[in-house]
Amino acid sequence: MNKKLLVLSITAILGLAACGDDGDKGADGNHGQDWTAVNQWFLDGQSRVTKAQKLNVNNEAGAAKNIILFVGDGMGVSTVTAARILEGQLKGQTGEENSLSFETLPYVGLAKTYNVDGQTPDSAGTMTAMVTGVKTDVGVISQAEGVTRGNCASTSGQNLVTSLELAAMAGLSTGVVSTARITHATPAATYAHAPERNWESDADLPEEAITNGCSDIASQLLSFDYGAGLNVVMGGGRRAFIPTTLTDPEGKNGKRLDSRDLTSEWLTKYANAAYVASRDEFLALDPATTDHALGLFNSSHMEYELDRTTDGVTGEPSLAEMTAKSIDILQKNDKGFVLIVEAGRIDHAHHAGNAARALHDTIALSEAVRIAMEKTSEKDTLLMVTADHSHVFTIAGYPTRGNPILGLVKGNGSDGLPIVTNATDANGLPYTTVGYANGLGYANLEAGGDERYGYAAAPGRFDLNYVDTQSAGFHQEALVPLGSETHAGEDVGIFASGPGAHLVQGTVEQNHLFHVMNHAGNLVEKAEAAQ
Repeated sequence: MNKKLLVLSITAILGLAACGDDGDKGADGNHGQDWTAVNQWFLDGQSRVTKAQKLNVNNEAGAAKNIILFVGDGMGVSTVTAARILEGQLKGQTGEENSLSFETLPYVGLAKTYNVDGQTPDSAGTMTAMVTGVKTDVGVISQAEGVTRGNCASTSGQNLVTSLELAAMAGLSTGVVSTARITHATPAATYAHAPERNWESDADLPEEAITNGCSDIASQLLSFDYGAGLNVVMGGGRRAFIPTTLTDPEGKNGKRLDSRDLTSEWLTKYANAAYVASRDEFLALDPATTDHALGLFNSSHMEYELDRTTDGVTGEPSLAEMTAKSIDILQKNDKGFVLIVEAGRIDHAHHAGNAARALHDTIALSEAVRIAMEKTSEKDTLLMVTADHSHVFTIAGYPTRGNPILGLVKGNGSDGLPIVTNATDANGLPYTTVGYANGLGYANLEAGGDERYGYAAAPGRFDLNYVDTQSAGFHQEALVPLGSETHAGEDVGIFASGPGAHLVQGTVEQNHLFHVMNHAGNLVEKAEAAQ
């Protein structure tokens, strides 16, 4: 087809889109005349191009006064897509047309997530890459690949400097927020260094580590002495900070064997310091008079977003609330701040094969990003949203537009209209749109069924006709039986705005994110100049 004919074909197609399939004429009697004025798909696309043309981002080194990095732990592309649809459906839309807050950011790229020794990565190695600029091994916290995992003696000369440490050295305020334990791999990589991600408290240290002088992750948070130290730390994991002899507000004892109460040490270490352990205490925290805030809201991980409220009582702050309060505290520093925020429980829900909780925690992350966008300016704040890795979470089948994303598949007929009955597999059984390649949801009913569904059945897949697959507690089916669903190895998205965001383009190594932050904030040069 020559170029002239191609243009004519496109014009004809677009004209039909405006006129309708029956070829009705436009208002002036001409087919396709003024189709751009009535075709919403075209208008939306045109609007996006116009918006992109107006981007005016300061790309000079050091142009970012503030840097905020959001990490959705386990938030692969399929998770973003499904959460987008679910959020839209919760708003009463069909869902597919919806956008999460961070999907509106102007720059998008992909990050390759593999670890030095792992095709499919873990959170320790991936977060280390993002905050130090160096890829490392599975299970290693902000140390180079020269270490042997779990061996303290191998760590000499292997510590890597993190973006949070550089920011503190440069005189910026610093913060780390997570819905997981604050000593868990992702948040820990921002402030601690260890050859084993599981060394969260001194009770977790093996004899070799104690003999060779390695410190647990929680104690390293208290010994963070760069610049003015840490300004905001919020999340779960209280048990690693208090001794076994101390009972916390939940009635649970701590794990520490060294008798140290690190929550009390926080208050004596810093001026204008506060420690809070509940949402009520959190809400009462005054950012104007607080320069160093420690919030530990659960003995272990914080609750899933769907479970924060029990019997009408909300016991923990949301990720958005923690993000907002953190920014209020950090932005008092005229030099700026670096804040790292993790939605940690997306990952945990996926490991359990529980899509509902994973997607609601992704929506909660979107809300936190929206708050950060409102509280900062893209003129002086680099904002990036990404994931450390993905999961083997799939969206499949041929559901009709607007079909509940957590529901059973209902497709379209040959006439293109929705069918009211469920689509079925080769055995005549219905199936859900979302599922997992492996995990706990493997359908092995030979032992008499599965108590999650309340009945026994013959060997094979579950009969989901009478099961509420949209309930919070439903665990999707899986192909391969494993005790825990696994991470996946594909690339993850990076969404960015503000100074330096133009560097987020194409497919990059995951450690590229550190170098984007360093360029945008000029962190290394500022840190060196301050010494």
